[in-house]
Amino acid sequence: MCCYVGVAGGAASGKTTVCDMIIQQLHDQRVVLVNQDSFYFNLTEEELKRVHEYNFDHPDAFDNDQLLSAMEKLRQGKAVDIPKYDFKSYKSDVFPARRVNPSDVIILEGILIFHDPRIRELMNMKIFVDTDADVRLARRIRRDTGEKGRDIATVLDQYSKFVKPAFDDFILPTKKYADIIIPRGGDNHVAIDLIVQHIRTKLGQHDLCKIYPNLYVIQSTFQIRGMHTLIRDSQTTKHDFVFYADRLIRLVVEHGLGHLPFTEKQVITPTGSVYTGVDFCKRLCGVSVVRSGESMENALRACCKGIKIGKILIHREGDNGQNLIYEKLPKDIADRHVLLLDPILGTGNSAVQAISLLIRKGVPEANIIFLNLISAPQGVHVVCKKFPRIKIVTSEIETGLNEDFRVIPGMGEFGDRYFGTDDDDEPPVAATAAAKNGS
Repeated sequence: MCCYVGVAGGAASGKTTVCDMIIQQLHDQRVVLVNQDSFYFNLTEEELKRVHEYNFDHPDAFDNDQLLSAMEKLRQGKAVDIPKYDFKSYKSDVFPARRVNPSDVIILEGILIFHDPRIRELMNMKIFVDTDADVRLARRIRRDTGEKGRDIATVLDQYSKFVKPAFDDFILPTKKYADIIIPRGGDNHVAIDLIVQHIRTKLGQHDLCKIYPNLYVIQSTFQIRGMHTLIRDSQTTKHDFVFYADRLIRLVVEHGLGHLPFTEKQVITPTGSVYTGVDFCKRLCGVSVVRSGESMENALRACCKGIKIGKILIHREGDNGQNLIYEKLPKDIADRHVLLLDPILGTGNSAVQAISLLIRKGVPEANIIFLNLISAPQGVHVVCKKFPRIKIVTSEIETGLNEDFRVIPGMGEFGDRYFGTDDDDEPPVAATAAAKNGS
């Protein structure tokens, strides 16, 4: 999920400083900054002759259609070339364009970035940097004389003729569209911290999470993305596949355990002090969907010493037909919280069979936590609609299913890659049990 953040405010208000601080704190995410200044129109020969009369702070000075086109390509996962505007020649084709790749966070920064409603609609968060006019003027003089080669008289003339009127007429009115107003700009560290926290929440909240509050996607980091890259690569060796799959599974299991009920507990530390903490849930068991689900058992045992683990084997008939053919579950499973294990949630049909069995065995729906590595939206819809009180914990939401009901982009036949087997090498029963597309 890509998060668009808009940062507006008067010229020299500290917008770039705010953007830089946000980028610095989001060091573990892919973040790109796109400046509205890159999308100024090239001046015509006539406009160049009267350049000192040209209003660069007017909405008509920006090529918003080009900006929107670039944002749409990024949204589609395509790289774009962002022009570099030359403020000495007033052209955007003097310097080579900057290649920008799709990112987790795209920050749009500019004085009038909130003026066009089409651009506003892109944004998940809108920030207005509110800085005193005298401070902005002093900064503008330093910047324009130092970076743009203008003399002070020209800067002051432009300020009184264009900058201040444009701020009053066009920029300040867009303040009402802001979700967050930051006084003092980059000096307001508390505001920056809150903004970064909100962005992280947005990044971890897939659109499906807004529909289903019982769906939890663990927050993505470069480490998690790197592990996904390795286990999804068809050229990855079995040894590396198992190693990185186990790491991801452990993260999912730990996250799932965090959703179990707990009780407060006080202990005495070796220093004689009292520490108030929590006690782990005692009545717990795991249930793996054979065969792929068995790959998650070691991680669960590593986290929960001596945990009981049951098994469910589901025979697959056709694309959507599901028949339960084997189950071995703890006798007291109705009194336990259950962690249901299957690395891939595909169509959701196997998951429905497994969850239905657990409920028939007396397990309350709210006591089931379904753990998987990747989930197709179709499977999420099927499971969450039928069982709105169970929890699903996953590490990534997939694009969907192809015509063969396989998860895409997916990671192939998980069981075969993890256990180092092919369908032709499997015993007849195990071969029919392999959950090739996940639950």
